Amino acid sequence: MSAAGGGSRPGRAPAQRRPPAPPLFEDTSRAAAPAPVSSLAAAYGSSLASQGKALVDRNIERLVPVGRLKYYFAVDSLYVGRKLGRLLFPFLHQDWQVQYQQDRPVAPRLDVNAPDLYIPVMAFITYILVAGLALGTQNRFSPDLLGLQASSALAWLIVEVLAILLGLYLVTVNTDLTTIDLVAFSGYKYVGMIVGLVAGLLFGKTGYFLLLSWCCLSIFVFMIRTLRLKILSEAAAEGVLVRGAKNQLRMYLTMAVAGLQPLFMYWLTFHLVR
Repeated sequence: MSAAGGGSRPGRAPAQRRPPAPPLFEDTSRAAAPAPVSSLAAAYGSSLASQGKALVDRNIERLVPVGRLKYYFAVDSLYVGRKLGRLLFPFLHQDWQVQYQQDRPVAPRLDVNAPDLYIPVMAFITYILVAGLALGTQNRFSPDLLGLQASSALAWLIVEVLAILLGLYLVTVNTDLTTIDLVAFSGYKYVGMIVGLVAGLLFGKTGYFLLLSWCCLSIFVFMIRTLRLKILSEAAAEGVLVRGAKNQLRMYLTMAVAGLQPLFMYWLTFHLVR
C-alpha cells in the first residue's frame, strides 16, 4: 500500500538532475589570445608601421623636399601685401638684402626680400582663371583651350628655369640660389600678367598695353635689384673688379634673366586681349 501525501516509494533512490549536454559547436572566437602573444603582436605591428612611415617619408623627401617647401610657404597677409608692393612699385624701395639668422635665411613672413612660393602659385592659378574669363568674354572658351593655356604657361616656366640654371653653370657662378628660388622669382611675373589682363578686360587694348608696360618695367627692375645680390655676391666677396671679364658675364646673365620676364609676360597674354 502506498504512502499518502506524496511520499517516495520505499527502496527507490531519489531522482538526480542530469548536467546539460555540451553544445555541438563551441564558439572559440571569444577566446582571448594569451597576453604575451597579443602584446608581442601589437609591438611588432607598431614597429612595422613605424618603419613603413619612415620609408615613405624618406622617399617623399627625396623626390619633394617637403621640409624646404614649408619655408617658402611661411607667409602671412602682411608679407603678401608688402611683397606685392615691391613687385609693382620697386622704385620706392632701397633695401634689397636678404636677412639671415645663424647662416640661414629667415622665413618670408619676417623678411619681405626673401623668396616665397605662395604668391607665384596663387598668381599662376589666378592667371589661368582670368585667362578663362577673357576667353569667355570673346566666346572662345573651351576646357581644352584653357588646359592648353595652363600647360603652355607651365612649360615656358620650366624652360625658363632650366635656361637660367644652364646660364649659371656656363658662367660658373657659385651662388646660394636654388632651383626653388628660381621658380619663385620666375613666378612673380604672373602678378603683372594678371594686372595687364584685368586692365584689358576693363579698358580694352589701351589699358592692357599701359598697365602691362608698367608691370614689365617693374618686374625688370625687381629682378635686377634682387638677382644682382645673388649672382654678383661671389664677385663682391672676392673683390673682383667691376669691369672684369667674369664679372661682366655675371652682369649680362642678370640682365638676360630680368629681360626674359617682360617677353614672357607679353607672349602669354597678348592673344587673350582683343
